[in-house]
Amino acid sequence: MTLVLAAVVGYLCGAISTATLAARRRGIDLRAVGSGNPGATNVGRALGRRAGVVVALLDVGKAALPAALFGAVDHRAGLLAGVAAVLGHVSSPLLRGRGGRGVATAAGAVLGSHPLWAPVVLAVWIVVVVLSRWVALASVCAAVSVTLVALVAGEDLLWAAALMLVVLARHQPNLARRLEARRPPPLRQEPDAT
Repeated sequence: MTLVLAAVVGYLCGAISTATLAARRRGIDLRAVGSGNPGATNVGRALGRRAGVVVALLDVGKAALPAALFGAVDHRAGLLAGVAAVLGHVSSPLLRGRGGRGVATAAGAVLGSHPLWAPVVLAVWIVVVVLSRWVALASVCAAVSVTLVALVAGEDLLWAAALMLVVLARHQPNLARRLEARRPPPLRQEPDAT
């Protein structure tokens, strides 16, 4: 029963779109601004850096809180609450199945279930964003680092892989678009002279 409750509460917490609420409060439709994504990065573009940071922190909290609370009762329930919050964030029924990319919420799941891992994941994100100036790449690298840390620690590898896969899946279209834009144009082929 605890696992079911953890999944439901985690999902419902994750489904609350803090980005959409913040934008609506200012009369802005996030779907029509920037990437159109209801997430903290797009809020930062549309409403300013401070609003983006506040939304990111709230997204971290909406997974960290249920993960930590249920984790205090049963470690597996905490893990489940965190993953469910990420799934609620990326497929919110309040947004007709749409949602953000799940990065801050996944960070909250890590913070709530494995707080000692969180500084490593955050450091990876910061280093990559500083070096590349590309938030999506930093987000993907941070998600991969969760799985690597779990592998080194020898615990909760499936949970870490699930978080990573959700973040990778949500970033795939963005990464493909960016990589395609950076690809040099194909060389023109000259017709054979024979």
